[in-house]
Amino acid sequence: MLIETTRFGTVSVSEEDILTFPEGMLGFSKLNEYVLIERVDDSLFLWMQAVKKPSVAFPLLEPQILEKGYKVDLAEEDRETLDLDNLSQCKAFAIITIPSDPTKMTANLKAPIVINLKKRLAKQVILHAQDYPIRQAIFSDLQSHCAATHRTIFPQTDSPSYHTIKINEELDAESNA
Repeated sequence: MLIETTRFGTVSVSEEDILTFPEGMLGFSKLNEYVLIERVDDSLFLWMQAVKKPSVAFPLLEPQILEKGYKVDLAEEDRETLDLDNLSQCKAFAIITIPSDPTKMTANLKAPIVINLKKRLAKQVILHAQDYPIRQAIFSDLQSHCAATHRTIFPQTDSPSYHTIKINEELDAESNA
């Protein structure tokens, strides 16, 4: 199927690409379906695009890029919502806020998006037992990471290309590479 987006244009999506948020997201309780989209270049960011609302898309990063020992301890209620037997079946992402001055961008490490890779279920969880910030400044950390990995924060391309990411073990293997 094709979905229209304000940021990426028309994107081809298969049913297997769709993440379901049974409870919606914080502030977006009526939007339950999203897809992960990435640029076809060396950009660090993934985007979580709402399937039914073209203007809603969230930039995401793996929190381990920003906080080496980052760990997600899920409450029992979150495990049930995600239908998780163990944490090896999931992947976590931090939502990034990119203001007009990108040097002031922040990451929400307190309430990551957690995805059950096998069942394509997702939830924004609040890590009550962990002392992570809601707005961690990240620009200098990203600059260091990009220098070490030969990537760029904002690749300069005249006409960037995007594609959806398959939600399965491929996503897990990709991020662990």
